[in-house]
Amino acid sequence: MNRFDFWQALRTWGLLLAGTALYAFGLQYFILPNLLMEGGVTGVAVLLNYALGWPVSISSLAINLPLFALGWRQLGKGAMLYTFAGTVLLSAFLWIMERLVEGGWLVPFRSEHDFILVVLYAGVTLGIGLGLVFRAGGTTGGVDIIARIVHRMRGWSMGQIILSMDVVVLGISLLFIPKEKVLYTIVSVFIASKVIDFIQEGAYAAKAFTIVCAEPERLARRITLALDRGVTLMPAVGAFSGENKQIVYCVVGRFEIGKLKSLVRQHDRRAFIVISDVHDVLGEGFRDE
Repeated sequence: MNRFDFWQALRTWGLLLAGTALYAFGLQYFILPNLLMEGGVTGVAVLLNYALGWPVSISSLAINLPLFALGWRQLGKGAMLYTFAGTVLLSAFLWIMERLVEGGWLVPFRSEHDFILVVLYAGVTLGIGLGLVFRAGGTTGGVDIIARIVHRMRGWSMGQIILSMDVVVLGISLLFIPKEKVLYTIVSVFIASKVIDFIQEGAYAAKAFTIVCAEPERLARRITLALDRGVTLMPAVGAFSGENKQIVYCVVGRFEIGKLKSLVRQHDRRAFIVISDVHDVLGEGFRDE
């Protein structure tokens, strides 16, 4: 491993560790003590904690492992490496936080009246945590794995799949917690999504990559295989050299920005990359209308 690869790996794992630790802290410090909710698989684990008293760390890992095995078969080990890392690290930090709470080392923040303060800090904390994980090119598993598999098999929008599953989880939570807490949770999720966008270097749901690099056709194939995104090769001419070139153009979702950056740098460290804000995206993998 050369120096560039070493620092790249160190940065990636540092972001994964910091992100999962912060997310676990926010869940134990703000969400659970105030009977709030989360979306996705973590939300299911929180529901099991409220209904049956099961630890969130064990429940989330137990639910995620079968999903990870399915994702490994359907998506390939390359696409699942950092997802597996994020899943295991999150469960590990949740277990550590649970031990700290039980031992009295961490006193959760409980509020009887000022829930706005709770949801603000919960949204910011969870958003920063997930944003760091996504920036490292990882995820915390769960719904993201299901969304990617369904998208590949059916072509449905990943964003719509994730949103639909979050709505189902929040709907089921009405059976166990007051509806006011569910409404507060929606505010927290909204704040977290905006913070994730900010951490991911933009306020929009997608980014356009324009890349000038060596062996563009090879890079296009790698992007297609690793991210399951369409890639366009556009002919161009270098103004100074007069050489004919091909420019790689690709639009990706916010969760894939870090992955694509890393992929391009691995392919060609001297690649010239322009990342543009995308205000709206219609088409396969995004919105249909």
